[in-house]
Amino acid sequence: MKAFKSSLWAAASAVVLTLAGGPARAAEAPPAGHYKNFRAAIYIAVSTTHTLADPARREREFQRAFGQVRFDKVYLEVYRDHDFASPAEIEAVKAFFKSKGVAVSGGITLAAGGHGGQFGTFDYENPADRAECEKAARLAAAHFDEVILDDFFFYASKSPADIAAKGARSWTQYRLDTMREVSRDLVLGPAKQVNPKVRMIIKYPNWYEHFQGLGYDLEQQSQMFDAIYTGTETRDPDATDQLLQQYESYEAYRYYSNIRPGADLGGWVDTFSTRYVDRYAEQLWDTLLAKAPEITLFNWTPMSEPRPVQPGERPWKGQATSFDWAAMAASYRGVGANDPGPGWGRVAGYSLEQIDKVLGGLGRPVGIPLYKPYQSSGDDFLPNYLGNLGLPIEQTPRFPMDGDMLILTEAAKADPDIVAKIKARLMAGHDVTITSGLLHALKGRGIDDIVELEDTGRVVSANTFLDGYGAGDGRPLNEPGVATPQILLPEIGFYTNDSWSLVRAVAGAKGYPILLMNRYGRGVLYVLTTPENPADLYNLPEPVLTRIKAFLQRDFAVRIAAPADVALFAYDNDALVAESYRPTVSTVQVSVKGAAKALRNLATGESVRAGPSEKLPDEAARTTFEITLPPHSYAAFKVER
Repeated sequence: MKAFKSSLWAAASAVVLTLAGGPARAAEAPPAGHYKNFRAAIYIAVSTTHTLADPARREREFQRAFGQVRFDKVYLEVYRDHDFASPAEIEAVKAFFKSKGVAVSGGITLAAGGHGGQFGTFDYENPADRAECEKAARLAAAHFDEVILDDFFFYASKSPADIAAKGARSWTQYRLDTMREVSRDLVLGPAKQVNPKVRMIIKYPNWYEHFQGLGYDLEQQSQMFDAIYTGTETRDPDATDQLLQQYESYEAYRYYSNIRPGADLGGWVDTFSTRYVDRYAEQLWDTLLAKAPEITLFNWTPMSEPRPVQPGERPWKGQATSFDWAAMAASYRGVGANDPGPGWGRVAGYSLEQIDKVLGGLGRPVGIPLYKPYQSSGDDFLPNYLGNLGLPIEQTPRFPMDGDMLILTEAAKADPDIVAKIKARLMAGHDVTITSGLLHALKGRGIDDIVELEDTGRVVSANTFLDGYGAGDGRPLNEPGVATPQILLPEIGFYTNDSWSLVRAVAGAKGYPILLMNRYGRGVLYVLTTPENPADLYNLPEPVLTRIKAFLQRDFAVRIAAPADVALFAYDNDALVAESYRPTVSTVQVSVKGAAKALRNLATGESVRAGPSEKLPDEAARTTFEITLPPHSYAAFKVER
């Protein structure tokens, strides 16, 4: 570990340690169960709680589910959408699972149905809705010592009563105020009154950029509950309306864990919007690569139903990918002539068994700190796009004053002292990267006292790129024979010889900075120009991405040169994971700081020997390895010195 550890490793660890104002307690260790490195749980919705009250049905469904995926626990839901389970149903199903050696906790979904495809929430100005919310909390606490809230505990109502109660407040502030009160008075208070030892867990969903607008509060509410949980379901990155990128299955758990160190109990994945089975497996893997101590599978129905899973669109099906459909099918043990074959449960079981083999060799996750203040938005979900470019991101709600590099997106504008904090970091010799979105947002707030740059308001379309700076310098960064689409970029104006464009786009006879640098005090301020459509980051040529990563990770212990949609997960014990979300084979250059002999594959034991190395001017020595990733596959390695 000592040889692999850079100052950024130490800084990233320090960020996590100081988030709560003191040392973070270790995440809860999983008890002895079916997996060495985590627990597996299944969530049971209240409609299924009703049906499992039938002894014959629950035995049949249990055999189907447990025969496919070994699970240690279930969350038994007692309320959702005006539907309550009866005490008799709850106790019968609870006793059944306990008799099978499965731990049982409770669940509630504080939602009120929906309309026209939109989710419906309680109207917390309506006495009947408030009473129903409290009744659900009391029911769950009466039967369980641990209760999780599914992620519908937000506030979307705009009834006349809401409008009147809101008054002059913004909708965001009204909803934050209301949900803090509701959490205290209608959920936690009544639950603790019924069962003083109950542990109440709030599960936060995946759309964190917009939480505050609907009353989800990561600042105060997350501390009110006994623990939190993370929705790590990212589903399809293109076709679904939220456009959640694959890396978020890892990044969201890391972010929420930094909000409540040691109290983020796990990640939660469902089977929805999955065009190919590998996408489901990736969500499970990435949640656990973030070191979640528990994974919850939503929900019981796809794990237990007598229906075969379909492979989906898999043009790479003949290749040796991490999710091996043939091996999964061969691992299934059917029962009887009418057995339907492997279902979603076996996909989950196979994927969990596979990742469990390498997790023990991975240390503590580390990444480039990215500061996102509470109740902020801007450059929405950009950290996950950056993660898909191969930048390991460790998002934090507190501004780190140390460490080699810090990334700030437009969301940082929510901090009224952000410019002063940037100055302090730079003066102390610690670098900062800001996005063009944040540069624009800080106009008139003092950023010119650090560097005189201008977002001109003009946009250019470009598809030619160069690196290098200085008189007559400029190496082409387009890939020979590969067509690069036109990308819309904001124009950043700067003073030549005060700032330097390290990577630039060229349109006609004019250059436009992609990565700009300016020295201030003892540090360097970088400005990363993000395309008008952040997805166009994926259209940048691979050499452009490689140069950006080289500067942003100059002192980071490991970095990769790879096409977009190849992620890097880094750990503090000389371990790393590279994962491809691409539909084709990818060649990846892994660059580690210092001298190294080989990369040892944690799954196969095979070693990759070092090759020629390339580094930036004045950069410390690095060692480079070349690996090949099949489509939708990962590989875990330990650096051998």
